[in-house]
Amino acid sequence: MPNLKDLKNRIGSVKSTRKITKAMQMVAAAKLRRAQDAAEAARPYAEKLADVVNGLAASVKDSPTAPRILSGTGNDQTHLLIVMTAERGLCGGFNSSIVKIARYRAQKLLGEGKTVKILTVGKKGREQLRRDLGDHLVAHVDLSDVKRVGYENAADIAKQVFEMFEAGEFDVATIFYNRFESVISQVPTPRQIIPAEVPEEAEASQLYEYEPSEEAILEDLLPRAVTTQIFAALLENAASEQGARMSAMDNATRNAGDMIDRLTIEYNRSRQAAITKELIEIISGAEAL
Repeated sequence: MPNLKDLKNRIGSVKSTRKITKAMQMVAAAKLRRAQDAAEAARPYAEKLADVVNGLAASVKDSPTAPRILSGTGNDQTHLLIVMTAERGLCGGFNSSIVKIARYRAQKLLGEGKTVKILTVGKKGREQLRRDLGDHLVAHVDLSDVKRVGYENAADIAKQVFEMFEAGEFDVATIFYNRFESVISQVPTPRQIIPAEVPEEAEASQLYEYEPSEEAILEDLLPRAVTTQIFAALLENAASEQGARMSAMDNATRNAGDMIDRLTIEYNRSRQAAITKELIEIISGAEAL
């Protein structure tokens, strides 16, 4: 059984930890509001842009002059997996849930004889994937110095992806991120961005006539749409990270409180036992006299 001094030191240590987790919970709650507003504000624009692109793409997807980002290379041998995670931990299963679906996709593709390349955004994803898929890591984007994700960050990632595509380094690109639903719910989501996926139910746009041509417009609009998808994924990830961290720190704070209660009870029992033992020794000594 630990002595009284050890128990007292441990109670003090857990109390200090609880102060830290409580502070981190409050910071995450403050950041969550801004991140959630940004993610929700970006959704209508991203969805409307996707509708416009899908309408145009449905008209030209079978055309020999369709942009390569839409039509693809005609092959699906080499896959680029863009895995978006956080730069920091202490956010529950946020990072591991994204890595899990990315790892499953990579292993499935490798089992089918495909070539897999991985571009990581965020240090935590790279650290986890390096263990068993290190040979497939081809690039990394460090956002540790970015306090607030902006469109320029998505543009930098998109530029790197486009350069790799133009160089023939991959045929299919898929991003992996967490879609924010609530503080306690973040959904790991894969989304193919190259070649652009056109839903089967998408109908060719009949409401507008485009000039100079639908193909020319798509040539300029598709890169913008891909960049917007990456930007939306970054915003969703940022909100999900803060929600997961807030939830994780809340659980840690409550667990620390429960541990303090248990240690306090153990401390009081040990202290009472020590006092009782001393009284017995005093009484026994007095009776011996």
